[in-house]
Parts: sequence; structure tokens; C-alpha cells
Amino acid sequence: MPKLVKLYIKNVVIGFAIAAGFVAMLLWFNVMNLWGLVSQSSDGILAVFLLWFMNGIVFAGVQFAWVIMAMAQKDSGPRGGTPIAHSFEPIRVKAEASSTKNRQSQRRG
Repeated sequence: MPKLVKLYIKNVVIGFAIAAGFVAMLLWFNVMNLWGLVSQSSDGILAVFLLWFMNGIVFAGVQFAWVIMAMAQKDSGPRGGTPIAHSFEPIRVKAEASSTKNRQSQRRG
């Protein structure tokens, strides 16, 4: 089996394990009365399974993306960003006040 597939399967399992812990914490701390809703419903097990599965998909994707992005090679040199080629200096702009006649003619036109 290729290394990438092994890496993917490993991280999907880790993601679903994290999701299981997350759902267990939601139920343990009774967030939004979730434990009460699940324990008193006939479809509570289905709800917990779907909650775990959907969170597992998200956490597995994030886990795999994190590992892939962490594999990037680090640059050995300094990372200073783009150098500035120009220096900026403020310039003075003369502003002239317009007369009342000009303002009224602009409104009519």
C-alpha cells in the first residue's frame, strides 16, 4: 500500500477518535441538554452515531490537512517578506473651498 494511503488511513482513524472524544464530552457535560434528549428518545443511538460520524468527517479532514501542511520543507534563510522598493513621502495638496454659487448650480444641474 502506498505511503500516502497509509498516512490518510492513519489520520482518518485519529480524526474519528478525536470526534468520539468530542461527542463524549458533549454528552458528559450535557451541552444544550443533549444527554437528556438522547437518553429519552427511541432514536437516541442513531442521533449519537450521526453526530459522531459527521464530526468524524470534519475532524479527519482537518487532521489530514494539518499533517500534509506540516510536511512542507522549511526554508533555511530568513523570512523577511517582500522588501520595499520605494519610500513613500507625503505631499501637500492644495484644497480650494468652492463658493456657494458653484454648489447651488451643481445641485440644479
